[in-house]
Amino acid sequence: MANIFVEAEPYPWPHDGHLRPDTTALLVIDMQRDFCDPNGYLASLGYDIAATRAIVSVVASVCQRVRTWGGLVIFTREGHRPDLSDLPSLKAWRSRHAGAEIGMIGPMGRLLVRGEPGWDIIGELKPQPGDVVVDKPGYSAFYATDLERILATRGIKNIILTGVTTDVCVHSTLRDAVDRNYECLVIADACAASIPENHAAALRTIKTEGGIFGAVTNSENLILEPAG
Repeated sequence: MANIFVEAEPYPWPHDGHLRPDTTALLVIDMQRDFCDPNGYLASLGYDIAATRAIVSVVASVCQRVRTWGGLVIFTREGHRPDLSDLPSLKAWRSRHAGAEIGMIGPMGRLLVRGEPGWDIIGELKPQPGDVVVDKPGYSAFYATDLERILATRGIKNIILTGVTTDVCVHSTLRDAVDRNYECLVIADACAASIPENHAAALRTIKTEGGIFGAVTNSENLILEPAG
C-alpha cells in the first residue's frame, strides 16, 4: 500500500503516510450563527465577524471533499442548557463584563443557549446525512461530550480541524486531541479568529518544536484520494 501524505508544515501529514478515510475525521468547530452572523454572540461583543464569514465557502468545500472521500464529518456547537445549569459562574461573569452575557436575549434568541436560532449551524454548512453533531458546553469539543467515544468507536486516528475560533475552541480541541494521541491537521484558511493576530499566533504555535500540536496546511493542499 502506497503512503499518502498531505503537503503541510512543519512536516508532510500524517507522519506515517497512513491516511485513510476510515480512520480520519473532519471536525467543523462551532460554525454557528452566534459566531458567524451579524446578530450573533460574537458580533454582540463588538467583534468584526468578517473573518468568520470569509471562511464559510472554504469550510463547505473541505466538508464535501471529506464526505466524497469517505471520511467522517463532525460538527460541534457551543451552547448551554436553557436553565444555564451547566454555565460556570466565571464564564457567565466574563461574558457579562464583556458586554454580551450568555443567556441574554439577542436578535436571534438567547445568546449561546441550546435550541435558540443563534445556536444552530449556519445554513450554508447544514449537516448532511451521515454527519455527526456534538453539542458542547465548553471550549474543547472533548469536554463534557461523547466525542471521544464516537472517535474510538469509528477507529479514528487522524483529525482534520476547521472552524472558529482558531485561538479558542479550535485550539482547545486540538490540544485535547493531541493529548489523546490523535494526529491533527489544521486547515489555516478554513479557520478564523476574532482578532487576526491571534489566528496567526495560534497557527505558529502548532508548528513549533517540529509540530508539537500537529501540522498546518491550506485547503488547496488537501488532496484526498483512496489508498492504493
